[in-house]
Amino acid sequence: MPQNESPQNDGFEDALGAILHRTCDGFAADDRRELVEGGLRRGRRRLVRRRLAVGGGVLALAAVAVGGVYGGSLVSHSGGTSSVAGPPRPTPSVDPVPGKQRPGEAKILVADIAAALKSNLPEGKWEIDGLDGFGQSLVGVYDDGKGRSGVSVGLFRAGTGEAGQDQVVCPDKVFVPYDDCTEETVPGGGRLMILQGYVYPDKREETKAWRAVLLTRDGFLVDVSEYNAAAEKGAPVSRGNPPFTPAQLKALVTADDWGLLTAQLPANVDASGDGGQGDGGQGGTGGIDRQDESRRHVEPVSGSVQSTLRSLLPEGLEVAGKGGDGEYAYLVVDDGEGRSLVQINVQQDMANVGDDLFGGGDVTTLPDGRRVKLTQQPGEKGGAGVVWWTADTMTPEGFRVVVSAFNAGTQHEAATRAEPALTMDQLKSIALSPKWQQLPMK
Repeated sequence: MPQNESPQNDGFEDALGAILHRTCDGFAADDRRELVEGGLRRGRRRLVRRRLAVGGGVLALAAVAVGGVYGGSLVSHSGGTSSVAGPPRPTPSVDPVPGKQRPGEAKILVADIAAALKSNLPEGKWEIDGLDGFGQSLVGVYDDGKGRSGVSVGLFRAGTGEAGQDQVVCPDKVFVPYDDCTEETVPGGGRLMILQGYVYPDKREETKAWRAVLLTRDGFLVDVSEYNAAAEKGAPVSRGNPPFTPAQLKALVTADDWGLLTAQLPANVDASGDGGQGDGGQGGTGGIDRQDESRRHVEPVSGSVQSTLRSLLPEGLEVAGKGGDGEYAYLVVDDGEGRSLVQINVQQDMANVGDDLFGGGDVTTLPDGRRVKLTQQPGEKGGAGVVWWTADTMTPEGFRVVVSAFNAGTQHEAATRAEPALTMDQLKSIALSPKWQQLPMK
């Protein structure tokens, strides 16, 4: 996901990391683990899937790499902000009523999670905080004498879509570069994904992130990540690869030991601080209530955005790649001078953030009230020489169409041409097409 990392944001990330480190140091072990659990639930899919709300210079995607916390927010369709990995409210390390379980709280002994982890991996030295605490995740450091490695485990009840089956689908390489990814059905009917990728899409640091996710037949997720550094971010690379092979990761997440622990998960686990109102206990939606949630899921019928975008391309462009679903789609096009990524979002109910999106820059208002903002800026994913051109439009009612093009086939690779394959006028024409308001919705 799947990680909106940018050299332009390095200072912000460094400051954020320092603040989080100092903040976490002030928490009890249980509180630090709860912070991570909230981030894991909110963000584990963001590592894998790219639902971008691009344009206007607004950072509309934040990511969580499993095992670490990376804060941010998404602009929701209803105009609010949906927290992706903001830390849940810290809870006291001593229960207000001793021995009483808080609603939705997982009461799994961290020592039991650690025991299951250690018994299914090769011998080595472990550093794990809070072994006398409770929760549903573990973050530790493993050392086999060949270099320290950060390791995390999370146990969850699966939801639907992004909170369930989509967790075990390999990501699109246009957005998430990786060395290898496999999917398979394992004995017992579970689905397994093993991803060998990187913390940073542009590989500006060679920290590798290898991840195994098992979705069991009875609806639980066992999620394990490992790094070739003592931590996901902020630690130097300590070895060539993470310590455990894909085969060892598979053996780990499919071990019988996890069944005894996942059976202890409450039906509705929510450490996000929103009272479980957001997404059925899968991590919350930053306070968006159920009425707004029903509006938020109105989106174009599957495949309709991609096919419409393709129909609006100028002649002479070969489509070399495609992807996306729902409100988002992308095409990789080539006019013979190099590949160019073109992507689009079609969004309902964005009026509440209209002033934020169109409050400055090259903005014009058409006679029918639609606002148009044209932007040309450097790419934000680290690809050398990449430029990002955008036409962002919105009706007075809040129907937004934003189209972007890049001078490379992906955002994290070096530029393949001087400019995108589409001109600013062509991007504007595509975004203003009446076809978008005629899309079938679901």
